[in-house]
Amino acid sequence: MKTLKLIGMTLLVGGVMLTVASAQKKKGPGILNPDWKPEGGTYAAPMGKLGEKSAEPWSATTQGAAIQGRKANAAKPATVTGEILDFSCYLQIGKHGDKHRSCAQKCFTAGQPVGLLAEDGTMYMLMEEEHDPRRDGLTDFRKAAIEHASHIMEVSGTLSEHGGYKALYVNGYLKK
Repeated sequence: MKTLKLIGMTLLVGGVMLTVASAQKKKGPGILNPDWKPEGGTYAAPMGKLGEKSAEPWSATTQGAAIQGRKANAAKPATVTGEILDFSCYLQIGKHGDKHRSCAQKCFTAGQPVGLLAEDGTMYMLMEEEHDPRRDGLTDFRKAAIEHASHIMEVSGTLSEHGGYKALYVNGYLKK
């Protein structure tokens, strides 16, 4: 998406002075309830990092899980900074920030989807990248999400998008 920028200027048109004010097209939808602040970290200085950076978008287990001779969907390695939040509560009633931390932790424990809220308001669903281990309960990313609910974190993984949905598949959380 390109940014639209107008420089402030005054024009004389037919004896009438017109002022064109500066305007900038904002990326992303914005944050719901921006006055509700995360418990830890800022977008400029995240509290920590989650996930491992990878040169390849998909792990061998994800590539191997493709069926009928197809390949895993197009994706790319990415790192996004944002607030770890409960995807369902945020979309339903705009809940996030330190006042929602304990609720998010309960929701994560009950299996609700984990989300990442970027500074421009873009939402990402977070889940483990490794397909078969995720399916078989052999990953523990959810524990990290519970620990970091309402924290702004730098999250690395595989970015996949389709139909307006964005997902960041986080790798490196195989149970040992």
